[in-house]
Amino acid sequence: MKRAIITRAFVASIGFLALFAPSQVSAQLIPQPWVSVGGKDGDVTYSVGARAFDLGVELGNGPDGATGVDVLKFLSLPVISPYVGVGYYSEDKGVAVSGGVQVGASDNVFVGAGYNSVRGFNGQVGIRF
Repeated sequence: MKRAIITRAFVASIGFLALFAPSQVSAQLIPQPWVSVGGKDGDVTYSVGARAFDLGVELGNGPDGATGVDVLKFLSLPVISPYVGVGYYSEDKGVAVSGGVQVGASDNVFVGAGYNSVRGFNGQVGIRF
């Protein structure tokens, strides 16, 4: 019985360690900024964002003059970084959900594509320092 409990605790600990292990922290000390242009319902939308430690913030301008902020969570994989997020926008647009992916195009440049329920589909370009 004790052996089974110790084994389960060990397996759970290894799983949590793999899930929450820091990844390339020194490479993420400087935020990675990006700009984004997209569209929804015939309106052009804009945003700027920055990412550090697999968390991001994006300030956006949507249709009908709606402005808002999104908080993003990234999953760092070797080449691509998918993300999901939630935000809040003015002009009675309310809560927004978003998701997308960023891909490293070179050592210092990345591109991405995403969707935001208020700002629509968008393309992104950013830099790494």
